[in-house]
Amino acid sequence: MCYVYILKCVDDTLYTGWTNDLENRLKAHLNGKGAKYTRCRLPVQLVYFEECMDKSSALKREYKIKQMKRKEKLELIMRKNIEV
Repeated sequence: MCYVYILKCVDDTLYTGWTNDLENRLKAHLNGKGAKYTRCRLPVQLVYFEECMDKSSALKREYKIKQMKRKEKLELIMRKNIEV
């Protein structure tokens, strides 16, 4: 199982990524060993994730989310949080 996720950074920016181990990837981000983008924007908070069947589908979904405008990403996050 793979995951696509969105992190909210301390400067209120959003970072989108993918992983096959969400818990360890989040720990890596929080320890400054994640993406270069998030290293100087700590702490980060996981605000969205979705499961994907494999790496290929996760990469495709990550690309689609990265193409979204900030407003669309925030709407995606809100929809997911309402469903929970």
